[in-house]
Amino acid sequence: GGAAAGGGEKKGAVTFRGRPSRVLLLKNVVAPGEVDAELRGEVGSECSKYGEVVDVLVHELAAGATGAGGAPLAEEQRVRVFVKFSKPGAAMKAYIGLDGRYFGGRHIWVCFFKEADFDGRSLDPSPSEPK
Repeated sequence: GGAAAGGGEKKGAVTFRGRPSRVLLLKNVVAPGEVDAELRGEVGSECSKYGEVVDVLVHELAAGATGAGGAPLAEEQRVRVFVKFSKPGAAMKAYIGLDGRYFGGRHIWVCFFKEADFDGRSLDPSPSEPK
């Protein structure tokens, strides 16, 4: 339980990566090869604290997968967890709550993801993706 009352205190200005949407991309949640059946449920229940979660997708890229520039992806880039919320406001709250948090000793990195790409299951890194 947080002791903060009201929404008055802000922990500094938050810079959002990507254009706000209902879909968040979380990176560095688990290492490649550590994706298990529970991960979707864990992420979904954690994210549902911020609002209604519509869908959670875990997309793991193979070892040797390359990023948009053709360079091999670092291991923390290879597991991409997508969370779609029913409302943009919930995604924004979750972004603020999750970005930079530790999850199992790993530092979570968050950005907004285009809903059209999520809905079309185009989940690989793209050149326009925030760094």
